[in-house]
Amino acid sequence: MDNNVSELVERLGSDEDAVRKMAVFKLQSSIGDPSFADVFIAEDGLTRLHYLTLHANGNTLAYSLTSFARLLEVDKGWECVDQELVERVVELIVTHPLVNILRGAMSILVSIVSHPSSGGRLSQGGTFGFRALKPAIAIYPQFLEMLVSRLSSADHALCANALQLINSLMRDSITNDSEHEWPKFIQRLQDLGVIKAVYSLMQGAALQDHAHPLIEFQSLTKVLLRKWRDIPLDLEKPEHRRALKGIHLSSTQGEGADGVSDVHRSKKHSSDKWRRLGFETESPVIQFEDMGFLGMMDLADFVRNHQDEFQKMLLEQSTKPVQQRCPIARASLSVTSILYDHFEVDKSEVEDSKSYLLLESRSNLDKVFKPLLLHWTRLHVSGLHAFFRLWKSTSADAEDYDKIVELIRILIESVVGGAPRTRDVQDVEDELADFEYSRLRNLQMEILELTYEDVWGHHLRQVREELQHEALQFVKEQRIRCLLQGAWFPNDRASKVEAKAGHLKWRYVQLSHNRRFLHFGDFASMSDMKHPELDMLSGKIDLSTVSSVVSNVSASPDNSSSLTVKSVTQHHVSSTKITIHGYIHSATAPSDNPKTNGHSRSGSRATQGEATLLTLRPESPSAASEWLDGLLMLLNQQPITSETSKLTKLISHYGLKIRLLNVRFDDADFAGEVPAVPSREGLSDDYYYDIFGGP
Repeated sequence: MDNNVSELVERLGSDEDAVRKMAVFKLQSSIGDPSFADVFIAEDGLTRLHYLTLHANGNTLAYSLTSFARLLEVDKGWECVDQELVERVVELIVTHPLVNILRGAMSILVSIVSHPSSGGRLSQGGTFGFRALKPAIAIYPQFLEMLVSRLSSADHALCANALQLINSLMRDSITNDSEHEWPKFIQRLQDLGVIKAVYSLMQGAALQDHAHPLIEFQSLTKVLLRKWRDIPLDLEKPEHRRALKGIHLSSTQGEGADGVSDVHRSKKHSSDKWRRLGFETESPVIQFEDMGFLGMMDLADFVRNHQDEFQKMLLEQSTKPVQQRCPIARASLSVTSILYDHFEVDKSEVEDSKSYLLLESRSNLDKVFKPLLLHWTRLHVSGLHAFFRLWKSTSADAEDYDKIVELIRILIESVVGGAPRTRDVQDVEDELADFEYSRLRNLQMEILELTYEDVWGHHLRQVREELQHEALQFVKEQRIRCLLQGAWFPNDRASKVEAKAGHLKWRYVQLSHNRRFLHFGDFASMSDMKHPELDMLSGKIDLSTVSSVVSNVSASPDNSSSLTVKSVTQHHVSSTKITIHGYIHSATAPSDNPKTNGHSRSGSRATQGEATLLTLRPESPSAASEWLDGLLMLLNQQPITSETSKLTKLISHYGLKIRLLNVRFDDADFAGEVPAVPSREGLSDDYYYDIFGGP
């Protein structure tokens, strides 16, 4: 191998460009081997590669940059990383249009910027990290702008390299820059449109090609949020003091429009300078203990960009009693906290790194990426608007604050958490704004039920079973009472001649009071009597002789396998049919089917014939459900229609809600000490203690 390396190094120094180009082209594929790299450096190949990187052009330059980048990736060649090289690579990124050159140049800078965090040794000059690029960026100030613009490149590899370099710059700046410098750099990137560009990549179809740098950018976004949250609000810091002062000034601008002097108003507000903005006390710094400077940034952003709305709300709230005023500042901090928890910002990078394992499967991409995280500020504003809307629509007061916060938490989890990767942030904002309070309450009840399910386990399942049984018995009684009340049906047996003559066109059917017999009679009209007496009904069926009830009424999906139902396509109401089958003696003609064949038999069912006893044609789906399921349940069979199933579930569901709402969550685990018995000292004999409501 030594001879091959020596020959390769010699060709790198050739006077002919074609020879140099071929040599460095071959070098690309070999230099990533550490043992080859050691021999290459020992043969003084690094010096010649460094020269080509600084002075070559075209493909020779592209191959040289790629070779140098791969050498740095195996932690070799750092002795040739100097300011001249860095300036040359930065110049190429700013001025050169060829993609293959830009890829290698960006890869070199990624290694240089990332070198301190990779654990590698520093060279004598120490020109690594973001600080190594700053002198070159001062010469080419458009470097960052060009770098961000590469995120829109049609070449996926170049786009990934650009984002990888941006990630390296961000990480090094956050880690090594002073607390005054790194926020400025991050703001500079955001002003150049890095958020919009990365958001577009996360939603794009070529996600797989950019997956690793994108997941790193998402992780770095969490690092930034966590870093801002961990910075305590300190009024000794000028930027913190300016932010808080800006909020107060925005609340007072334009207050003289109603004719009240600013001096008088300032005196009026001196006692509640901060509380009127929604802080709990006149020491607003205390309010930021949980969310730190991140909470201040979100609140200041809302006040700055929605100043008219902020002032209008303050004016509206000032006309209400103190207890009914919406605490704007406190609400803003709560929304920040909700978003922080929702996106699991405190999740360590070690846990986030596990996401890389999921990237191997394309089907897991939507689970890993959270593009909406990048639009933190817009989500905060939308969440705050939703808070204001709920506060107003529910006529909430101070005691309801935690309840509104919980509703907003559910709203964020539902809308933001349920949004697919490709959904646009504008659509999410619209849904947050339009989400109905009733839907939100239903979601809350479902979550409450699941929460109790986790705590109570089999106890709640037992309650459900009891309520299901009770609901079924209730519906059974309701259906049977419909039979006891009786109903009119079109006469199925009326002949065409009788029908034209107006005879026997209606049939009245009613269950006997002892629930043992089904009485029926045929009539020419319903107008003569609303409910005929039982003794006026000539037909009578002993329910003990009924063998089955068959219908063409569609069964509910849960019972579609029932043997007593024939599922058919949609019918007109008049075609709905319920047929009662039963056993009759051959000596007795069947009441509804006189042509049934029969022979002389004994009284046992083995010697009886089955025939149609009665046919009913309900005129509405509700009547069909009541009579079909009523007959089935009367015969101790399961109901089968969807209407009965829905009614049973509805009653059972509301029964469970009532029980949940009347039991404290603390009762679920029976935790805590037994409360002390109230003292009767100083009380008369008339005193009693209500364990639910107090004395």
